[in-house]
Amino acid sequence: FRIMAGKVKWVTDIEKSVLINNFEKRGWVQVAENEDWNFYWMSVQTIRNVFSVETGYRLSDDQIVNHFPNHYELTRKDLMVKNIKRYRKELEKEGSPLAEKDENGKYIYLDFVPVTFMLPADYNLFVEEFRKNPSSTWIMKPCGKAQGKGIFLINKLSQIKKWSRDSKTSSFVSQSSKEAYVISLYINNPLLIGGKKFDLRLYVLVSTYRPLRCYMYKLGFCRFCTVKYTPSTSELDNMFVHLTNVAIQKHGDDYNHIHGGKWTVSNLRLYLESTRGKEVTNKLFDEIHWIIVQSLKAVAPVMNNDKHCFECYGYDIIIDDKLKPWLIEVNASPSLTSSTANDRILKYNLINDTLNIAVPNGEIPDCKWNKSPPKEVLGNYEVLYDEEMAQSDGTDRDLRGRPGQSPGVKGSRARDSGKPVLTTWK
Repeated sequence: FRIMAGKVKWVTDIEKSVLINNFEKRGWVQVAENEDWNFYWMSVQTIRNVFSVETGYRLSDDQIVNHFPNHYELTRKDLMVKNIKRYRKELEKEGSPLAEKDENGKYIYLDFVPVTFMLPADYNLFVEEFRKNPSSTWIMKPCGKAQGKGIFLINKLSQIKKWSRDSKTSSFVSQSSKEAYVISLYINNPLLIGGKKFDLRLYVLVSTYRPLRCYMYKLGFCRFCTVKYTPSTSELDNMFVHLTNVAIQKHGDDYNHIHGGKWTVSNLRLYLESTRGKEVTNKLFDEIHWIIVQSLKAVAPVMNNDKHCFECYGYDIIIDDKLKPWLIEVNASPSLTSSTANDRILKYNLINDTLNIAVPNGEIPDCKWNKSPPKEVLGNYEVLYDEEMAQSDGTDRDLRGRPGQSPGVKGSRARDSGKPVLTTWK
């Protein structure tokens, strides 16, 4: 079993060392210069080249890669929203109860993404929405960037005039507007802890999209801002108040290098149970699981479900002060860089557990196997959703279970049966 470390574009030396140490621990080391490599840990750019029609390269049965060819259907901000909107409309056409709306026309069960438009394409639609509530704040994000780059907040139409169209020439006013952006209604009532805004980084592993099989990593974390939150318009430019990205917060004067401004998800759960109650907390995490599965089901039909692929996504979730979770974005290459000692342990274990599921027992990969590993190799992962098993048990029922409800006898497997609970929200 070989790794193609020499040809991989590593983001940082830390990421490379974590992976190489992990591979060496398993005995997956290079033994000769001329031997083939058959495990690929690649960047998203490299994946496009491997699956490009122009290259003509084809992977053999003992080669696996850590991205799906068109992962960007989920991980590009504009495409994620587009696919979720399409998914809603399709369910509506089918008359699915999932697409049910309230008296105001809002989705009851599928309202988990903030109101979002693409710019410059949807500029007129955005203006129409903006004028309904001119005191609202919106957040602009470039579609193809990460780590908080290029993000800014606006509360006046004049601040994004360059994305408007010139009525006489029907052309864009500024060359800079050629870059695609998404603009979303800003969640201006985030849940605060210690007066500070935070979001959740959760890891989700997908081994196959059709049938969908995904795993939730139990050791996610919260990322806190270094400056106390205020909705004041005078602080719209202060990214230390609004953006939780470590890449931004680490440059703040109040950044703590020991804990890195992070909390474990288990600590968040304890905090919420003690301040809001266990039932409310369970409902919140049930809804988070619901969001993740629905977002994956939204892109499953358009995802190139190549049998050589698996992928570990980084989900970013924000919770508002009513304990409603919102999906902000999904990352194709969640950072493996360690900012603290605990961070390094978490990410080392994340890689270890991911590889154990992708290649159980460290055996030579075989892309033809059914990708359903034994329970003992899951480590800190737990099965979030297994479409094949749910359908065979008759428990899927088009996912008609409502998020936040306690699981019924038909909707989940009994804990005392010795079998894993597939989902808690069905």
